Order: sequence, then C-alpha cells, then structure tokens
Amino acid sequence: MDKFRMIFQFLQSNQESFMNGICGIMALASAQMYSAFDFNCPCLPGYNAAYSAGILLAPPLVLFLLGLVMNNNISMLAEEWKRPPGRRAKDPAVLRYMFCSMAQRALIAPVVWVAVTLLDGKCFLCAFCTAVPVAALGNGSVAPGLPAPELARLLARVPCPEIYDGDWLLAREVAVRYLRCISQALGWSFVLLTTLLAFVVRSVRPCFTQAAFLKSKYWSHYIDIERKLFDETCTEHAKAFAKVCIQQFFEAMNHDLELSHAHGPLATATTPSASHSPTEGAEEERGKLRGITDQGAINRLLTSWHKCKPPLRLGQEEPLMGNGWAGGGPRPPRKEVATYFSKV
Repeated sequence: MDKFRMIFQFLQSNQESFMNGICGIMALASAQMYSAFDFNCPCLPGYNAAYSAGILLAPPLVLFLLGLVMNNNISMLAEEWKRPPGRRAKDPAVLRYMFCSMAQRALIAPVVWVAVTLLDGKCFLCAFCTAVPVAALGNGSVAPGLPAPELARLLARVPCPEIYDGDWLLAREVAVRYLRCISQALGWSFVLLTTLLAFVVRSVRPCFTQAAFLKSKYWSHYIDIERKLFDETCTEHAKAFAKVCIQQFFEAMNHDLELSHAHGPLATATTPSASHSPTEGAEEERGKLRGITDQGAINRLLTSWHKCKPPLRLGQEEPLMGNGWAGGGPRPPRKEVATYFSKV
C-alpha cells in the first residue's frame, strides 16, 4: 500500500510529465488501433466518400475527447470558467492558457491517427476512386461513351479487387498507385505542417508575448495548487470532524451504559470515569476543526468558497460575512509578542 501511495504522490508532483507520457501512449495506441482496424470500403458511389470521411474524422474526435477527459485539469478549467466572480475577477487569458495547454496534449493522438491514415492510403483511395482521370490513365476512347452513373459504378469498385470488373477501361493497379501517391504526399505534408505549427506555438509565440505568457502560466499554476491545497485541507478537516463525532458518540454511549448500570438492582456508588475527560488526542483533533464544528457551518464555508473566493491580496484579509468577503469595518488590533534569548 505504501508503494502505491508513493507512486501516486510521484505522479501528482510530476503531473505534466505524467500527462505527456499518457498522450504519448495514446498516440502509440491510435497507430496500433489503425493497424488492427479492418478497413472495408463499401465500393458504392454514394457511400465511399461518407465511409472514408467517418474513418478519417470520427476516431480523431473520440481520441481528442478522451485526451481531455483523462486530463485532471479539465474539471479545474470548468470550475474556474463557471464560478461567480465574487471578490476575485476571472482572467480570460488564464483560461485560454489552461485550455490551450490541455488541447495541445489532447491533439497528439488525433494527429497521429490522421497522419497514419493518409500515409496508408486506403481511406483516400476509397474516398476519391471515382475522381480518377480515366482519360489520362486509362482507355480514353471508351470513357466518353459511357454514361456518368455507369462510369461512377465502375470506378467505385477500384478499392475492391474481388468485384472490380473495369480492367478494360482502367487498370486497377494504375488507379491504386495514383491515389496512394497523392495520399502519401498529403500525409507527409500534414506531418510537416503540424510539426511547424507545434514549433511555432511552443517556441516562437512565448518570445513575442513573454510577459503575458509568464502571467498566464503563473496564475494557471496558482489555481491548480490552490485547488489541491483546499482539497487537502477539506480532507484533513473531514477526518478530524469524523474522529471527534465518533468519539462523542462512544462517550455518550458509555455514559448511557453507566447510568443504566447505576439504576440497576445491584447499583453501587461509582465515581466519574476518567474516559469523560477529553484526552490530548481529542483536543488535537478539535484544534484541526478550526472552530467549524457543525454541518451548517461547513456547508456555509463551502458555499462561500465557491461563490466568493478571497481576493488575491495577502495581508489584507477581511472577515467572512454570510456567503462572501465583507468589506469595511475596523480591523482588530494585532497582538505583538517579543521573545528575548540570552546566552548563559
């Protein structure tokens, strides 16, 4: 159990590296999924393009959404976007930075899928087989005499060697090589463009907006750390609250049992039990409650944190009133304590 806890703490402290590894695994998984996928072109004029578009676009969309769902910061972004402004204004630049950081990682697997699909060529062959220039690659003297629906029916069967019967019009191998060559050229162009775009976004853009970039990055990290610390504090408070509640329950049951024994037929004089006095552990747990000791106060605290978070001005805190931070009013005087040390 301790090993799993250490691994979990390591992943939390290295969340960015962990998410990069997850995105890399998803990219490899997308390539493996395509290699294991059985591509079956319908070889019908009205369905080839729709089937190919679905294979090219639907899996990348699913992989992109999975990349966002597996990112822990998506819930933090949604909370920051939907929370009431309260005493702390929302910065759109920080929200854009958070979304772009998540989107960049989530786009890795979809980009790999599209690149592998284009480099393989089956999807492009199925989609554009009816657009092959028969006059340039095949029997140009026969093609003008065929009706357009019949020509489309023959060309739509190019991806299916079992049912293709148009060798007298166009050699199937010629059409397949022609379309796969174009598909691979588009695939390598897509890889080059996405690589250049990633380079510009990751390297060149911060150089022109360095101040805004640093501000957005700082406050994005602050929101993440603040949320984690608040969750840890709530967890610590909940544990202390549960311990004190259970201790009070057992003490009350013990007191009731002693009263029932005292009123029994063989009742004897008893002295107060030492268990009624609060122990040091109970006092320590009560100290962790920070004065919030009932369900209503806890609910008001959580509602106040959601609706009106404290302003980002350290040393200028104001007392909480109702559901938010109330302004005005004199501050209580601070107590100053001086400690002197002497060398003996």
